[in-house]
Amino acid sequence: MYLNDFSLTFTLVFVLGWYALQSISYYKFFEKAGKPSWIGFVPFYNYYVHLEIVGRPKWWIFLLFVPVVNFFIALTIHLDLLKSFGKYSYFDQSVGVILAPFYMTYVAWSDTKYLGKATELPKRKRTFSQEWFEAIVFAVFAATFIRWIFMEAYVIPTPSMERSLLVGDFLFVSKINYGPRTPKTPIQIPLTHAKIWGTESPSYVDWVQLPQFRLPSLGKVERNDVVVFNYPVNDKYNQRPDGDYHPLDLKTHYIKRCVAVPGDVLEVKDTKVFINGEKGKDPELMQHLYFIFTKQNLPERFFNEHNLTYNSTESRGYSVHATYESISSIENFDFIDSVQIFNRPVGVVESNIFPNSDYFPWNGDNFGPLEIPGRGVTIKIDENNLAKYGSTIQNYEDLDDVKIEGNKLFIDGQEVGEYTFSKNYYFMMGDNRHNSDDSRYWGFVPEDNVVGEASFIWMSMDDKGSFLNKIRWNRLFNPIH
Repeated sequence: MYLNDFSLTFTLVFVLGWYALQSISYYKFFEKAGKPSWIGFVPFYNYYVHLEIVGRPKWWIFLLFVPVVNFFIALTIHLDLLKSFGKYSYFDQSVGVILAPFYMTYVAWSDTKYLGKATELPKRKRTFSQEWFEAIVFAVFAATFIRWIFMEAYVIPTPSMERSLLVGDFLFVSKINYGPRTPKTPIQIPLTHAKIWGTESPSYVDWVQLPQFRLPSLGKVERNDVVVFNYPVNDKYNQRPDGDYHPLDLKTHYIKRCVAVPGDVLEVKDTKVFINGEKGKDPELMQHLYFIFTKQNLPERFFNEHNLTYNSTESRGYSVHATYESISSIENFDFIDSVQIFNRPVGVVESNIFPNSDYFPWNGDNFGPLEIPGRGVTIKIDENNLAKYGSTIQNYEDLDDVKIEGNKLFIDGQEVGEYTFSKNYYFMMGDNRHNSDDSRYWGFVPEDNVVGEASFIWMSMDDKGSFLNKIRWNRLFNPIH
């Protein structure tokens, strides 16, 4: 279940519920602090009085409307309010954050007294180790919260998105664009993913797993978005040392471009992507594999100057990964006989092609047509549809008992004649089209595997460079398109 699927209802219930509890607690807090209790029910003015009774500057009320900053301001004055009513302990502060506003209502109406402005109260005596402990706990909490709700940093490890993204690019991925997911595996070492740093040991315990929800988002995945997601297939990339597989939210991260969304009919013809019968939008720096036919040896400098990624030496020249623009810049050189794009013709079957090479004789360059399933879409159960969508129903629809026998589908022991999908799915492809392990080979990406949208590059390192030349200065802070 995804909360942004009914975000209007959820938002109204959440906001009204939070406001009601907060106002009830403010009513009593203000009364104890010698302020008119009715102010607790007045939007914005109650925050102004809150700042006054804890001793923070009144202009902080404007910071409550600044994204990201507002979280830290709200957290600070929230904890200040607890301190003003004598709640200093780690327990009170922790529960006050985790269970707000329920705990605040409890504190307000319990036998507590207003001690004064939190900023003017005598500071609690703490040892040097306690101060460092609190600072570290706060830093870890803040970093974990930002990483969960807002943004997370990733590095590009493979060339599947070149030249749009290069190996060694460090990027920030926005979680709020598609809505942050609640943790499925909550007991985990903070700021890790699936493994303890520098080891193969899991950084989590898997005997506690919670239902996963997606919080309200700014938008949804659209065609041509560059998306980070958990690689959905249970294979060697998601396997643990004990032979089991990582939970969904801790599966390996992949980054690809979404080329088709639910309801789209995707087809690749002679390396070109078509959506619903019309040619799709090509990424600006999309690459293909080309053969350069030449009778002379080409130096490494030639490849570097023309942004050609050397792949191999062929009997009559070279094969390279390159953009159309790079190829156009060299094909008229006197020493170049000809340039030809690599294209597996129709009928040449790749055995590992999705969904099933026995039924669909496709390859990466001539693929489909294939309709992308979505929530509410109903298909008739027959041999053809089971060959297309059977693995998706079995692996990603969260059904306990699914069996496919020939052209029949059994769910919980009962044969079904049609099936309605409960999730949205996406088709992902790398911009380096002939050097990408993507949906053409392993299938759809379920919506609950989507992590976020790639936003911008904050650092880029070239392993082949030396010292300061390792930094690709021209890529720093570039937005991702």
